[in-house]
Amino acid sequence: VQLQASGGGSVQPGGSLRLSCATSGFTVNGYTIAWFRQAPGKEREGVSCIRMSGGATRYGDSVKGRFTISRDRAKNTVYLQMNSLKPEDTAVYYCAAGPGIIWSNNFNSDAYAYWGQGTLVTVSS
Repeated sequence: VQLQASGGGSVQPGGSLRLSCATSGFTVNGYTIAWFRQAPGKEREGVSCIRMSGGATRYGDSVKGRFTISRDRAKNTVYLQMNSLKPEDTAVYYCAAGPGIIWSNNFNSDAYAYWGQGTLVTVSS
């Protein structure tokens, strides 16, 4: 099982980035794939998640209206489109996958069995 996160970089406030999480080695049906982030000195935070079957989505309060999660089931890839980026969005972003996650538990990092390596997003002027 592999999750490969990519797309991070440096951007000015108000800019946009698109993160990708390419999965391999497992069948994504029945999985929830999530993006978490962790800034220096802060706890890991759930950003967004999507059910690969059905496509239900959830967003953290701090990113609602600015970030959009989507999936391409043919490519087994999940995307996180990040718009109107703010300095406080600066963090390492991780994608994670877990089977059969109860929806109310989908921002609990312990519920996810598989993790990608992280990609750094820096928002600064």
